Amino acid sequence: MDATTQAFLAAIIGAVVAGGAVLAWHVSDRQQHAASAPSEEPQVPAGVATVLSVLRSSAVVVDDSDTVLKASAPAYAMGLVRGPTLASSELATLVQQVRRDGQIRETELVIARPGGPSRHVTARVAPLGARLVLALVEDRTRERRVEAVRRDFVANVSHELKTPVGAIRLLSEAVHDAAGDPEAVKRFSARMLTESERLARLVQQIIELSRLQGDDPLEAPLPVSIDDVIRTAVDTSAIDAAAKQIEVVVGGVHDLTILGNNEQVTAAVANLVANAVSYSEGGSTVLVSTKADEHTISISVVDQGIGIPTEEIDRIFERFYRVDPARHRSTGGTGLGLSIVKHVAATHGGEVDVWSVEGQGSTFTLTLPRYLPTRESQEARR
Repeated sequence: MDATTQAFLAAIIGAVVAGGAVLAWHVSDRQQHAASAPSEEPQVPAGVATVLSVLRSSAVVVDDSDTVLKASAPAYAMGLVRGPTLASSELATLVQQVRRDGQIRETELVIARPGGPSRHVTARVAPLGARLVLALVEDRTRERRVEAVRRDFVANVSHELKTPVGAIRLLSEAVHDAAGDPEAVKRFSARMLTESERLARLVQQIIELSRLQGDDPLEAPLPVSIDDVIRTAVDTSAIDAAAKQIEVVVGGVHDLTILGNNEQVTAAVANLVANAVSYSEGGSTVLVSTKADEHTISISVVDQGIGIPTEEIDRIFERFYRVDPARHRSTGGTGLGLSIVKHVAATHGGEVDVWSVEGQGSTFTLTLPRYLPTRESQEARR
């Protein structure tokens, strides 16, 4: 190999060695910078962020420093997030436990809301990748409230059933002991009949109220004639009214129609008429009147009875609530009639109002949406 060739090869080798040295220096420098630079902040995966933006449930993503990175709109509405952190210390503790051991956890919590009622929730917390935690929270407040109402209802029903059942038992024992006294047997038997009728009314109204709560009366609505409803309701109380010499007068607008459940609307009006008769003095008058505008129909039942104390008016639609328990017992009232009226009004898109002055009487008004047949609707638009 001549000198020129050797020199050329030496130059190439030198260039390669020099280039390798420079490259090694750059790699080493980059590694040193990477080692000295702080770790990047965790990011919410794009797919998760998209889901949270449209999720109707309350969901929160928390990083390893307990900072909220992302939350759904319902989570903010529920008050789960306060600033950059979780508002509930119990939920924050649950998140920390999941981050520590990676185990999915589910529990029930009570979320306090400043200036508002507390919320009963179910929280399910799970790890989301290596550094994030996802909390899904479902509001169970309404379910808890319904459960409480049902428990109260069962307790009240049990209490109410005990009274007539106990009375019938005592009266039957009295009849047995008075077998040799025809007058006593007749007297006790009459009272047994009264208590058994009261028990039958109570059971019937419990069944009626349960059916109202379980079914949608407007699932298959039909035209309902208000004239027929009032006629049936008045006939239902005709015997009781005649016994007290109470005149039931019907007036107002005729040929009115609503869209709904005939049986339930009739039960509501019948309860209003029955209450008016029960709480009116003998020889008085009960007025059932109707009026209407383009959109609604109002059925008013006016009595000249004992009236309702002002402080009691807000409670009269509660189940089993009685303004005068002693009078309820003498009239055979169950305390469920007005609850049925209120429920029927609500499910038919209407409302029930009351005006009353103690010692002067009461006026109950049931207002429901009016139904106009197609031809009448066309004429009304002209």
